[in-house]
Amino acid sequence: MPLLPGAEPFRHEGGEVGVLVCHGFTGSPQSVRPWADDLAARGFTVSLPLLPGHGTRWQDMQITGWQDWYAEVDRELWGLRERCEQVFVCGLSMGGALALRLAARHGDAVSGVAVVNPANKVHGQAAKALPLLRHVIPTAAGIASDIAKPGAEEVGYDRVPLHAAHSFRNFLRLVDRELPQVTQPLLLMHSPEDHVVPPADSARILARVSSRDVTERLLERSYHVATLDHDAPAIFEDTYAFISRLTARRAASRG
Repeated sequence: MPLLPGAEPFRHEGGEVGVLVCHGFTGSPQSVRPWADDLAARGFTVSLPLLPGHGTRWQDMQITGWQDWYAEVDRELWGLRERCEQVFVCGLSMGGALALRLAARHGDAVSGVAVVNPANKVHGQAAKALPLLRHVIPTAAGIASDIAKPGAEEVGYDRVPLHAAHSFRNFLRLVDRELPQVTQPLLLMHSPEDHVVPPADSARILARVSSRDVTERLLERSYHVATLDHDAPAIFEDTYAFISRLTARRAASRG
């Protein structure tokens, strides 16, 4: 099945610091590619995988679930660990949830987490009906391209496959239970006006993680896909500063 434009996975061999970048639900690498490109340009080794079922057509996603998506980023993390001295994980929306679970499960293998508008819950009355509704209605309206910047567009599905949405809901409930296991430094960037993931999700994540080194940034001029929006340059700068601070601190501790 041909990939949508920009949905190709991206890898860049750089220095001894690796960064794994994770895209969101029904999206593709295109939505976070500028983030990955900026990290690569700064000399990091970068991996941006295409999650199973994404980047082609919604029917392909209908037969995948959270176990498939998580397994893909887990493999990429260990691939980076084999080549790099330190690895950081980043993600947008569901990609943020994937990054947080990697941190919760892999401890010191992850040196820090940077997330943008991370998802914590599937909201709305329809979410409660998903276990039954998915057997009656195959899809719902798409959620792609929630962007304030004129002319910017996200490459993603125009329909949400409900079997996959049900799996996504189960995954977020699992991640929520595991958040207290996240102890790594955390950079959480979120938009006060987000029509896909409400600010309440970021607030809950901040309240439940065990990280002591936490930085919160508001993306005042952007909607959900902030990595393609007005605040994208600030996201890139803050991520670089976050990683640089932590790698310098580790270097200093080694003398």
